[in-house]
Amino acid sequence: MNFSKYSLAAASLGVCLALDFSASAAAVFNKPNIVIILADDLGYGDLGCYGATKIRTPNIDRLAAEGVRFTEGYAPSSTCTPSRFSLLTGEYAWRQSSKKNSILDGDAPLCIDPGRLTLPAMLQKAGYYTGIIGKWHLGLGDGHKVVNFNESIEPGPLEVGFNYSYIIPATVDRVPSVWIQDHNVVGLDPSDPITVSYVTNISDGPTGEERPDLNTHYAADKQHSGTIIDGISRIGYMRGGHAARFKDEELAKTLVAKSEAFIEQHQSGPFFLEMALFEPHVPRVAEKPFIGKSQCGVRGDVIEQIDWETGELMKTLDRLNLATNTLVILSSDNGAILFDGYYDHSFEDLNGHQPTGGLRGWKYLVFEGGCRVPLIARWPVQIRPRVSSQMFNLVDLMATLADIAGQKVPRATAPDSLDLSSVLLGQTTKNLREDTVLHGISDELALRWGDWKYIPANVKKSARGMGGGANPKDTRFAEAHIIEPLLFDLATDPNEKTNIIAEHPDVAAKMQQRLDAIKRGDLP
Repeated sequence: MNFSKYSLAAASLGVCLALDFSASAAAVFNKPNIVIILADDLGYGDLGCYGATKIRTPNIDRLAAEGVRFTEGYAPSSTCTPSRFSLLTGEYAWRQSSKKNSILDGDAPLCIDPGRLTLPAMLQKAGYYTGIIGKWHLGLGDGHKVVNFNESIEPGPLEVGFNYSYIIPATVDRVPSVWIQDHNVVGLDPSDPITVSYVTNISDGPTGEERPDLNTHYAADKQHSGTIIDGISRIGYMRGGHAARFKDEELAKTLVAKSEAFIEQHQSGPFFLEMALFEPHVPRVAEKPFIGKSQCGVRGDVIEQIDWETGELMKTLDRLNLATNTLVILSSDNGAILFDGYYDHSFEDLNGHQPTGGLRGWKYLVFEGGCRVPLIARWPVQIRPRVSSQMFNLVDLMATLADIAGQKVPRATAPDSLDLSSVLLGQTTKNLREDTVLHGISDELALRWGDWKYIPANVKKSARGMGGGANPKDTRFAEAHIIEPLLFDLATDPNEKTNIIAEHPDVAAKMQQRLDAIKRGDLP
């Protein structure tokens, strides 16, 4: 491969083309309703339209058949909080302090500064009614005091651009295990106040460490052996709030019902909805219609549950005659993971299924399996059905949707977001994003530039001490410790099997220079 076509000049030209795309999409058509369906830990190979045969996803496959399916779609990070930060801000999370780019606990402060122009705030300016339903995981409160879940909880989603929110604070495996509508916990009994700690056991019931026999679904590692709620021990400790605690087997139907209600109430539009799914993140609990439905155990079952959730959304749009002018985007916050704290037999039940589609690595890592994700977009009046190999990062949604909504976002506000509306709409075959930075759990960074993939050595960043449990098949962090720099040609080696840095030291040097320039913010 000739490195010259990926030179700094060419890359800069690609960036300029993306930023200077002057034929604003919004000038050509009415503003569409926008729905982002963001799955949690969904792998590149987990859907039928991406090659899965043991898990059936007919609704998502239909979405892909009627829109554009990207084969080079990326999450900004291989972990959840940083990717969600980047999606809403248009900025790589690793540019922030560690408290803003790490995996947040349920009582962590809000990691997006109130008043910052975010994706939903930008759409509000364009006349959209904005909402988020499902997983939040971007913190709550201002950090000056401990979050009091018994009072008005703010700042939160409403202070960073959403008109409405119905969320759980963090991941399903973290306390507090409650829904929060706007600023208040749903169904809270004032006589049974909530207390949360990630340091001290303040539980008013047994923990998974004390009574592992009370884990009615499956056993958990030490990290996930805090307070037992709904038969599952969680990360952290929770006291009180018994009437408000969610039931895992009702999360999907609640999310669907609230999403349908949101769309019905705002069908006159335009509206923006982030439908933030919980699956297939742990703990994996399928609702009754999906238990045993797949050929891959509980992880496959909850992916088929994702397909049902997507199908219900599509039915709602069809019923209300909104589908034609609604842009639906489906993706995931990072790549797949099998064992992630609970012994739910996800390894044993694979049955030949490949969650990463054969790509190397998992969630938490900067290899392709951790960062390359499904990315599908359907907008019947504007997007012609096709498969695209153009590169697209979720960080680009800020600038891309701004153009579609007829808004301008200053580059300084969303420094890493490119306007790829012409790519999304199929108006160009050029690869306007020529490179993308990928972020891992140890704050390691990797660079994809054209077909080249470069991962610097991170000998000072060890994967030891990062958890992992006692599962001998636990590969979560096995490759996080990069002893020597790696260079791959993804055109000939998509699974990153052969390090060719010795044959192309000049390419590696240019990749390092490029990565350093991006980190400094020196590029136009």
